[in-house]
Parts: sequence; structure tokens; C-alpha cells
Amino acid sequence: MKSRKLSRKRSRAAIVTAAAASVVAGVALVPNWSAGAAVVDDPTVDTATKATFQKLADAVFTDRTQALVHGATTKQSTSRFSGDVRLSGTRSRDEHSALAQLRGRQTKLAKLGETYSAGNTRVTLDATRVTGRTAKADVTETTTLTYAKATGNAPKTTGFQSHHELTFKADRQGTWQLTTIKDTDEGGLAVNTLSKPSVKAPATGDDGNTTPDAPRAATTRNPVAVPKTLTGGTYDYKAMATYAEKYWNVYNKDYPDFNGQGAGGDCTNFVSQSLKAGGWKHVPGYVYDYTKWFGTADIQSDSFVGVNEWSWFAQNSKRTKPLANVYQAEVGDVIQMDFNRDGEKDHTMIVTYKSNGVPYVTYHSNNTLRRSVASLIASYPNAYFYAYRT
Repeated sequence: MKSRKLSRKRSRAAIVTAAAASVVAGVALVPNWSAGAAVVDDPTVDTATKATFQKLADAVFTDRTQALVHGATTKQSTSRFSGDVRLSGTRSRDEHSALAQLRGRQTKLAKLGETYSAGNTRVTLDATRVTGRTAKADVTETTTLTYAKATGNAPKTTGFQSHHELTFKADRQGTWQLTTIKDTDEGGLAVNTLSKPSVKAPATGDDGNTTPDAPRAATTRNPVAVPKTLTGGTYDYKAMATYAEKYWNVYNKDYPDFNGQGAGGDCTNFVSQSLKAGGWKHVPGYVYDYTKWFGTADIQSDSFVGVNEWSWFAQNSKRTKPLANVYQAEVGDVIQMDFNRDGEKDHTMIVTYKSNGVPYVTYHSNNTLRRSVASLIASYPNAYFYAYRT
């Protein structure tokens, strides 16, 4: 999702992070220290404590996954944590609210014809930092959801990876309580992401734009089909999809990884790599010139890694044509999103599968495999969508 966010006049501006970055914020625990209660020294975080941090994180995100699964139990697995590591009272209430929101999303998805029959979540502890009575744990969530109504050649599962920072605070007795959960991926596009960007009014009037504007795509189901030949032409669209599905969560070392670099993420860089694998050729030149397109391990044009710059290049070069509806996208086509309707595109994805009229996209930041367009529309009803026939 790396975009250098050049102005529409092509002057270089500051790199900004995508507006859809998701933050699930808890309220810091205020210890209830009664007079005369025993006070322990700053507690240590040993191996056993770290393991319990990991287990609690696993329980939190497993509960969130199950909230998306049709007919799953509503009992929270976090309720069994009542010892030296547990949820704070505020965090517990926040999680109840989060699960209610995700169950609402499950209902919206079902109305669009998409339900999940099973979910599996695994959380690993990547790092722990302790300062006094505060511990921060970095974790990676890996989740797989099984499509309930998959028939014929439709994908059976979708999967994603998310990264989170959990804050634990120790109370007077040395009990660690989870107070805050923050998503640290730049993009926050996992299906269980909770917060949504606010909608901004787009700029009005003539901005002196010398770059091509992409028309927005409709999101209604069952539009007139616009078929394409996947192989044998100028580009090999199956090769694009194969590349994307190979590297959706194991990054290609032949290119830089912009995920977590504070510059919007890796989404467009990843899609450009996929297009290159299917036959898109380099157009060498000045890196800030959106009419050029190239990317290697050492250097990349803005159009190779930037959301808006890619759109400008794709249209100016005539390598793409706009599609009127996102459901018209086929394998190898590209879909972009403007989360808050501010006129700046925020995210780039590539279609790697299509079944029963539904495109499935694969992308970085969050790392995601075969997520349906229906799921994106249900999760981000206020976003603008753009679809490109490659």
C-alpha cells in the first residue's frame, strides 16, 4: 500500500500512511490500589508469563474469528483467563463490543451470499518489551476461514495474517492485565478489522490536475460480464495470479518489503510484481515520473510502489481500461479502494480467482489470500472502488 502521495500536479509531497490504518484502542487500566494492600516490586516477565501472553492473545483473536463463523458458539474463550494474566475490566467490555460488531458483519456478509462454516486462528509471540509495570507484546495472527457455500471450482478457504501490539499493565499485586490492542499493519484490511476510516469530503474545483482520473466502479451484483482470455495473448494473467498466490505471505527476496516501513505498506509493490510476472515490461526513466514504471531489488519507480502513481501510469500508458463494476473484474485485473472518499486511492489488490461471478483478491498489508470482493464491500460500505482491466 506504499504511496508517496504526490500531488495531482506531480510535485513530490510527504509520504503518508493509508487512511484505513486500523487501531483497536482499549482504555489504560487505572489500578484500584486499596490502602494496606500488598505491593509487589516491578514484576518480571519470565518465559511462563510470555507464554501466557501468547495464549491470551490467541484466545482474543480466536474469539474474533469465531464471531465471523455462522452458528459458532458465543462463549468467549478469554473468560478462562483469571489468574496472573487476564483481560482488564475495560478490555473485557471492549471485546464484548468487538464481537458484537463482528457478528453484525457476519450478518451483512450472509446477505451478500457469503458465510463461513469454520475458522482457525493461530497467534505467535514475536517480541516482548517490558518497562516497569508495562509490557508490550508483538504478535502475529494467522487465520483461515472456510467458505460455507463453496461449490464446484469456488475457493474453499480464505486466509490472512495480521500483526498486533498488545499492552499489559501490572496491578498492585503484580497481576498482568491486557488493556490495549493495536493493529500494526499499514492498511488494516483483515476481515476482522474493527474500525473504519471516517468519510471525508473530496476536494472540489479545478486542482490543476495533469494526471488521468480513474472512474469509480459500481459494486452492485451481477453486472454484464466482460470476459477476457487468460493466456495466449500479450499478457499471461494466470501467471500473475500464480505469482500473487505464491508470495501472498512469503515475500519475494528479489524485491524490497515495504510492509511496516511507515510509508503505507507493500500492496502496490506486490501487485506490480505480479503484473511483471505476467508480462508487464519495464518503462525505465526518472523514478518520480508517473509515465515510467520499473522495479528491482535496488530501485523502484513511484508508479511501481505507489497507489495513485500506479493508477496514473496504468491509464496514461493504456495498459489498462476501466471497468464499470468491480464484479466485472477477472483474473489478473486490479482493484483499488479509496477508504474515506477523499480523492486519494489507498489500497491496491489483484484478482487471483473468480467463481460464480465473484472476484477474489489477493494482497499485501494485511497479507491476504483469495478474499471475496463481497467481503470487502460488506466491511467497507463507504469506500470508493476502482477496477482496471489489465
